[in-house]
Amino acid sequence: MQQALSRKNLWNKLPPPVRLGVGGMLGLIPLPWLLGGRWRAQLAWLRAAQRWPADRTREYQLARLRDLCTVAQGTRFYRELFREAGFDPRDLKSPDDLSRLPTIDKHAIQERLEDMCAVAPQSAGVDFISTGGTSGTPLHFYIGAQRSAIEFAYLVASWERAGYTAGTSLAVFRGRLVSPDLHGLRHEYDPLLRQHYYSNFHMTEPNLRRYLAHLRTIGPCFLHVYPSSADVLARFVRRSGIAPPTNVRGIIAESEILYPAQRRLAEDVFGCRYFSCYGHTEKLVLAAECERTADYHVWPTYGYFELLDDAGRPVRTPGERGEIVGTGFINRVVPFIRYRTGDYATYVADRCRACGRQHVLLRDIRGHNTQEMLVTADGSTISWTSLNMHDDTFARVTEFQFYQDQAGKAVLRVVPAHGFAESDRRRILANLGRKLAGRIEFIIQVTDGIARSPRGKAIYVDQQLPLPVHEEFVAV
Repeated sequence: MQQALSRKNLWNKLPPPVRLGVGGMLGLIPLPWLLGGRWRAQLAWLRAAQRWPADRTREYQLARLRDLCTVAQGTRFYRELFREAGFDPRDLKSPDDLSRLPTIDKHAIQERLEDMCAVAPQSAGVDFISTGGTSGTPLHFYIGAQRSAIEFAYLVASWERAGYTAGTSLAVFRGRLVSPDLHGLRHEYDPLLRQHYYSNFHMTEPNLRRYLAHLRTIGPCFLHVYPSSADVLARFVRRSGIAPPTNVRGIIAESEILYPAQRRLAEDVFGCRYFSCYGHTEKLVLAAECERTADYHVWPTYGYFELLDDAGRPVRTPGERGEIVGTGFINRVVPFIRYRTGDYATYVADRCRACGRQHVLLRDIRGHNTQEMLVTADGSTISWTSLNMHDDTFARVTEFQFYQDQAGKAVLRVVPAHGFAESDRRRILANLGRKLAGRIEFIIQVTDGIARSPRGKAIYVDQQLPLPVHEEFVAV
């Protein structure tokens, strides 16, 4: 799989005429074979592991936690943390014993990142990445380059619950910067992963009509979306009176809160199942809906999951809410052990009666990835999730917030970090301008601090313009 993804990186660098010629040949190879034997083996293992009994799962988790904590003990940060807590990885007798350690949060990562590295950051196969900063404070850290192979296997195993099979086309409306093709359509095709990308930065009515017309031509497919993008599509179909495409087999949504009204409208318009997943850039917790209910199953082999109340106690009573705390098994470069995500969910059960999987079940997941919008000059809206920057755009910014009181214009308030300079200001404006193709004009305002909500949460879009509101859009 890693070789396949390396080929994908090479593919993205090829000139368009070369891609056109090679693309047809790649499309003839079944995707599982294109991704390689190791990836197929990983997917087969996940299909079996999701049906393991609880005792076998806990044995697996215990082995992984011992190994991860042993790796972490070699770092300065965790060596100090373990010593202060009187913790030795060899003493782990149960996954529950991990609770002897204190939780950590993003401030620990920001302040001690270099001391948390179990592998030299300059080593081959190590990437420096960033969360999108939707909480107002982006998080930068190191992670192994092989993560994409594991992640994609987990995603496919999750999406199979919605009827997806590897190789089925995906129509993607998820924040990718898509340039116009020779016909002016903002569409790109990746023949390696069978993904059709459409620009959700340009969801004007003329473009929506063209997107839907093209989507009808790609054969059986699934929509891979932000919930806000699917909502725009569905509302346009409903508003315009055009017939919805009949080749859409399902809707797969990630990265934003999915509200009940959005689910109902999209399922009614497209006539298929709406399937939602929860995850994050830190690769700590992955949860996907059940094929028989809308409850989220937490993948127990992806990481060790905890749900804690405000006092730090485990939440085990159905109907109670808690914060999602994760210990990831994927990242061995910078171990995240008992990391507080800032996301909250309602506990349902430890076993699904509908499908029989012995997984923790959640519902009503809420967090900092809320659907706050910016308004373009032509009156259309762009979800802030689409503007997530997973590079160095905000590397020397502590916090940031958009303020808007005029369509097509916005102020970006930034709290500068050490070393912030004019070059950072220019880079931020250039990257945002490139991604939005100039549809919103930005100015940067440097400030000492950014006000938070009455409940202490970051407000990353201070929006003063009226926006369409769903009846389920509530403050969380």
